[in-house]
Amino acid sequence: DKMITARKKPASPDIAVRNRLLSAATELFSRKGYPATTTREIVAAAGVTKPVLYYYFRNKEGIYLELMGGAFAKFDALLDASRRERGSATKRLLCLSDQIFSLFMENIEVARLMYSIYYGPHQGAPFFNFDAYHLKCQDTIRQLVKKGIHQREFQKGNVDDRVWAILGAVNVALEVQLSHPEWAIDRKGLARILNLILRGFQKEGK
Repeated sequence: DKMITARKKPASPDIAVRNRLLSAATELFSRKGYPATTTREIVAAAGVTKPVLYYYFRNKEGIYLELMGGAFAKFDALLDASRRERGSATKRLLCLSDQIFSLFMENIEVARLMYSIYYGPHQGAPFFNFDAYHLKCQDTIRQLVKKGIHQREFQKGNVDDRVWAILGAVNVALEVQLSHPEWAIDRKGLARILNLILRGFQKEGK
């Protein structure tokens, strides 16, 4: 019998073109800002023509929404998977935080664009409901903290304070990667910080 070796199929031309357009738009939006970037610049950077961009995304707004939607669909799936995981609340919180950090780093240029849109001055970009995902993330962490208290893994205490303590550590780790990578907290550093916080949940408190 001949051994059949599975080979990874190359991306189809359609997927390759879409990815080039998305990559070019991400770089230009991040560097120049959404309003200053033109479709002409995007197609030139991607090595295609305007009709090709119109075919896949209709317009600049469409390619922006595809960028945001694709990245946040991964985040949404990560949160859903976390809710189905088993194990201690501590383990699940550490795992979720690590996965959020890894996803952020894999999509750091899209994240940079999102931060500039969400926290910066209005750029005229089409509406994208970032808050829905932020709230779902908060709720996922909240449910894990409640689980830890219910199972007596954590001492009783203010749930929301604990949610913000975890989110604060994660957000600082993410934002430092954007603003001061030379000071960056890596995955191991984030895990150490979160372990300190979670051990505090386990101590006797008032």
